[in-house]
Amino acid sequence: MSAARIAWLMGVLCATVSVVHAEAPSETVQAEITGLLHELGASHCDFFRNGSWYDSAKAESHLQRKLDYFERKALITTADAFIVDAASQSSMSGEIYQVRCPGRSAQPSADWLRDKLGELRRRTPALKP
Repeated sequence: MSAARIAWLMGVLCATVSVVHAEAPSETVQAEITGLLHELGASHCDFFRNGSWYDSAKAESHLQRKLDYFERKALITTADAFIVDAASQSSMSGEIYQVRCPGRSAQPSADWLRDKLGELRRRTPALKP
């Protein structure tokens, strides 16, 4: 086997090992995301995904499953990345998620979650980035 081929294989191996052994998000990031999911679940807002509206408990459960998947793949590094990469649109259809709270118009879930993240950070000093 050529030296170039061995070097290439070593690069692939190192990249694979680094993904497998990627660190979990920091405690602060985990607290922010957990807080966001809790806020959504307790909100009494409806959540639109893939053509249907769901209650807030089902929305929280759905986003928790997506979070679990993204964490297994070591793809979550910040709460903001979670919002953009996992909680703003369907991974299957690409359709934008929406949140509709009582007495308010529907809005993209990314906007709603960013607002909630800002509130969490303001009222919990330890969560400030």
